[in-house]
Amino acid sequence: MPLSKATVIDAEQLREIQQPLKDQYRQSPETAMKTMRAAGQIDVPALACHVEDGRDPLIAGLHSAAGGDGSLACSADMLLQSLVACSGVTFAAVATAMSISIRSATVEATAQMDFRGTLGIDREASIGLFAVNLAFTIDSPADDASLAKLVSLSERYCVILQTLSAQNELKANWARL
Repeated sequence: MPLSKATVIDAEQLREIQQPLKDQYRQSPETAMKTMRAAGQIDVPALACHVEDGRDPLIAGLHSAAGGDGSLACSADMLLQSLVACSGVTFAAVATAMSISIRSATVEATAQMDFRGTLGIDREASIGLFAVNLAFTIDSPADDASLAKLVSLSERYCVILQTLSAQNELKANWARL
């Protein structure tokens, strides 16, 4: 029984859904390029940012280790949550495509962060998450080789994992109102 209210999809249905997209992207690679977007309204007095997500507003603030009171979402936690969400959805899609029966599965992301860096205490301290670890716990009748392949393909096709592990050009710019 699925945990969410989403429709249950089997391997054949997944292929039927994805095949036209795959065909289109093979024939016209430019149609596969999509601009992803996230935006937020910065609340300077509250040291917060209201992130748009199309549903309920998400309000991010300082982590308690950086002076926050813990009542607002932490962006570093959100990054790990994004990794968990993406790798979990990818795992489910790959398991479905491979017709691997999964009784239950969990995924957990952990990372280290040295708050001396982001608080400007020590210029040598790293700023950001490091030692990121993604751990799957799987209950399945499938053999170990199949599960290892499942996790390997989940890593390969997880957008967030691949984004975090790649050397991407990132830049910030600004404009005056």
